[in-house]
Amino acid sequence: MKQTVHFGAGNIGRGFIGALFSASGYHVTFVDVADQIIDKLNEEQKYNVKLAQAQEETITIENVSGVNNMKDEGGVIEVIQKATYLTTAIGPNILPRIAPLIARGIAERLQATDEKLYVIACENQIGATDILKKHILDNLDEETKNKLEGKIYFFNSAVDRIVPIQDSSSLDVLVEPYYEWVVETSETIPPVTGMTLVENLAPFIERKLFTVNTGHAVIAYLGYLAGKPTIDQTLADKQIEDQVRETLKETGAYLIKEYGLDEEEHLAYINKNIERFKNSFLNDGVTRVGRAPIRKLGPDDRFIRPTTQAQKAGLSYTYLAKAIAAALAFDHPEDEEAMKIQHMIQENGPASVLKEVSGLEEGSEITQEVIRQYESLKA
Repeated sequence: MKQTVHFGAGNIGRGFIGALFSASGYHVTFVDVADQIIDKLNEEQKYNVKLAQAQEETITIENVSGVNNMKDEGGVIEVIQKATYLTTAIGPNILPRIAPLIARGIAERLQATDEKLYVIACENQIGATDILKKHILDNLDEETKNKLEGKIYFFNSAVDRIVPIQDSSSLDVLVEPYYEWVVETSETIPPVTGMTLVENLAPFIERKLFTVNTGHAVIAYLGYLAGKPTIDQTLADKQIEDQVRETLKETGAYLIKEYGLDEEEHLAYINKNIERFKNSFLNDGVTRVGRAPIRKLGPDDRFIRPTTQAQKAGLSYTYLAKAIAAALAFDHPEDEEAMKIQHMIQENGPASVLKEVSGLEEGSEITQEVIRQYESLKA
C-alpha cells in the first residue's frame, strides 16, 4: 500500500488532510506528541469523520497509525523513507521545530531510495512550505542539499475547512461538508482525492486567507465583544453580519484589483462563505476562532496585509481598521496571547502593539484609524 506521513494528528490532520489520503488508498502515519491520540490511532487503526449538516453522514477513515516524534524519532525517520507525501497541519509556528527531524529523515531517505517525495505544508500561512523548506535546508549539509533536485519536491498550498473544537476523548472528528485544498505545481504528481493543482497559487491563497480567515476572525472578535458564544449566533445579529460583509468587500476590492478577479463572482464567494459560517451544526465558539490574536495580527496575516495593501492601492480600509481594533480588544482571560496584548496595551497603549506585533508605525494613517476605532469600541 502507498504510504504518506502527516505531521499533526489534530482535528485538521485527521478530519481533512489525513482523511483525503486515506480515501485515495494511502496508509496514513500521523506524527504528533499527543500520547493519547497516537496510542488510540495504533489501537483502533480507524476513526470516523462526521459531516456537520442536517442529514447525518459519517465516513470511516481506515489504514491509519501514529508515531510520537518526541519518543520515537527513529520511527518517524523510517516512515519518511517510505512515504510518497509528507504533509503538515501543525500551525506555522511549529514548522521550525519539526524541520530538524524531517531533515534527518530526508537525508537517510536519499541514501536509501531514489523515489520522489512531495512535501506540502497545509497551514494558514502564505508560503508555508517555503518556510518549512528553508528550515529543512538549514539542517542539511551541502552534499545532501545537492542530492535533492528531482527527488524531493516542495509545494505551497492553500487549505480550507472549518473544524471546531472536538471531544478529546475520541478520534472521531466533526467537520463542515465544504473543503478546498489547492496545491501549486506544474509537475505531474500522484493523484490525491480532493487535491486541486494550479500553477499559480497566489490568487487562491490570498482569496482564501483574506476572505475565509479574515471573515471568520472578524466574526469571532465582534461576537466576543457583543457577548455572543458562537459564530452562528454572532451572525444572527444583522448588524454584525453587515459589518463582516463590508470588511470582506474591502479585502475583496484589493483582491479584485491585484488579481483581476471578477467582481460579481468574488461577491458571490464572500456571500457563500458567510453562509458557511452560519452553520449551526458546527457550534463553533468565538473564543476558539479568535484565539492567538498575536499571530492573526502579524504583518502578513489576515488583517494587516489586506489593510496595508488596500492603503497602497488607494482603497478603503475603514472596516478592516475596526476589525483590527476588535482584535486588540479581545481580552479572553484563558487566551495567553490575548492577555499578552492586554498587558502591552496597559503598559504602552494600543499603538505600541500595532508597532511591535503588526509592524505598523505609530504615526501611520492605518494606526491612527485603528486607534480611532479602538477608542470607539471601548467607549
